[in-house]
Amino acid sequence: MHEELERVRADFRQLVESADDEVLQRQSNGTRWNNRQLLFHMLLGYLIMRALLGLVRVFGRLPRGASRAYARLLNAGTRPFDEVNFLGSYAAGRTVSPARMVVMFDHVVDKLHRRLDAESDADLARGMHYPTRWDPFFKDYMTLADVYHFPTQHYDFHREQLTLG
Repeated sequence: MHEELERVRADFRQLVESADDEVLQRQSNGTRWNNRQLLFHMLLGYLIMRALLGLVRVFGRLPRGASRAYARLLNAGTRPFDEVNFLGSYAAGRTVSPARMVVMFDHVVDKLHRRLDAESDADLARGMHYPTRWDPFFKDYMTLADVYHFPTQHYDFHREQLTLG
C-alpha cells in the first residue's frame, strides 16, 4: 500500500506540473469536469479517507447489521450525493490552484502513510458495508485494507479520463 501511495503521489505531481492552463481547462473524457476539476476530484478521493477510515473504525466494532442499514440509507441518498460530489469538485477545481493541489496531495499521502503504519493486522481486517451506488469501487463489504486501496482505484480510473496530452 505504501508503494501504491508513492506511485500516485509522483504521478499526480507530474500530471499537474506538466500541464499548462490551456490543457487544464480542456474538457475531460467522459465527465462533466475539465481536467483541472477532474484532478481535484482525484485528490478528493484521498481527502475523504479520514472520514472513510473513521467509519470503518466505528462500524467495524458494531454488529454487521448496523453498517448494512447505514449503507442502505446512504444508497437511498445517491442522487444528492452525486450532485454534491460533482459541484464540490467543480467549484474546488476552479478555485484551488494546481500548485496547492500538489501540496494537498503530498500532505494527505504523508498522513495516510503514518496512519497505515499504525494499523494492526486486526485493524486492517475489520470492515463494514458500504453504499455500492456511490462509487463503482465501493464493494458491499470492505475491510480497512480495502478502504486504503480505494482511492488509488478511484485515481487510476479517473486518470484515464484526463485529456492532458
